[in-house]
Amino acid sequence: MRQIAFYGKGGIGKSTTSQNTLAALAQMGKRIMIVGCDPKADSTRLILHAKAQTSVLSLAAERGSVDDLELSEVLLTGYQGIRCVESGGPEPGVGCAGRGVITSINYLEENGAYEDLDYVAYDVLGDVVCGGFAMPIRQNKAQEIYIVTSGEMMAMYAANNISRGILKYAHSGGVRLGGLICNSRNAEKERELVSALAERLNTQVIHFLPRNNVVQQAELRRMTVVEYAPDDPMADEYRTLAEKIDNNKNLTIPTPLTMDELEGLLLEFGVMEQEDESIVGLTRAEELARKASAFDLDLTAGQ
Repeated sequence: MRQIAFYGKGGIGKSTTSQNTLAALAQMGKRIMIVGCDPKADSTRLILHAKAQTSVLSLAAERGSVDDLELSEVLLTGYQGIRCVESGGPEPGVGCAGRGVITSINYLEENGAYEDLDYVAYDVLGDVVCGGFAMPIRQNKAQEIYIVTSGEMMAMYAANNISRGILKYAHSGGVRLGGLICNSRNAEKERELVSALAERLNTQVIHFLPRNNVVQQAELRRMTVVEYAPDDPMADEYRTLAEKIDNNKNLTIPTPLTMDELEGLLLEFGVMEQEDESIVGLTRAEELARKASAFDLDLTAGQ
């Protein structure tokens, strides 16, 4: 059984990417369980065709304890026989969502949910760095991490931070980075930039997913693309990604960049402009006055 985890910045399309990829793996005959580790509980909605699955934490809160739950109440079966669990999270502003991840995984292990599987996939909120969300890495639950990113600056910052988390536990456990998945945002020089980041992180871009409106069309119907439009070219992209993950042997210990190195990379590709220290602390009025003064000097020089 291979235990993999999908991490990535919030809003990068991590859950959509993971569900489409896992659906494609299931089409290949793989037996799969998804463990949603995001408080939004949206890691299984496309597999179950549901708004949100009842989570371990919410049901435990109703009953008083996880010991009062039946596995069948929180472990549902969806498309292609994929088993689905959502850890959930506490009420906003109360408690620690990371603890939900710990509670859920322990509960699943103790109740035999991990039997007869080819893959267990954790879908983890990636730009929160507390210990609970790091549990699949920290306690060696997931051996392979796939980071969903794009050529946008904040997505790359998150990918670099996640790589730091992997590095922290790579030597004490067996966790490795399996690669970056570029979920395209049609950013300028996106392929080149993400490829350069992968090289610096000592990993690969395992696949580049082009932007395609059929993904949103499928989402509106709470379906994966491989189920909604199996003949669409985008379905083939997810199948290709699934095959690459299934055959992936390039698992590495990442080499995260310092902030200066990451910003240098972004500057090199024109994603971020060179910071102008001369304008720091100036109000808009002062900045305009400076520009007007410089303009007057240019006119004088021209005369």
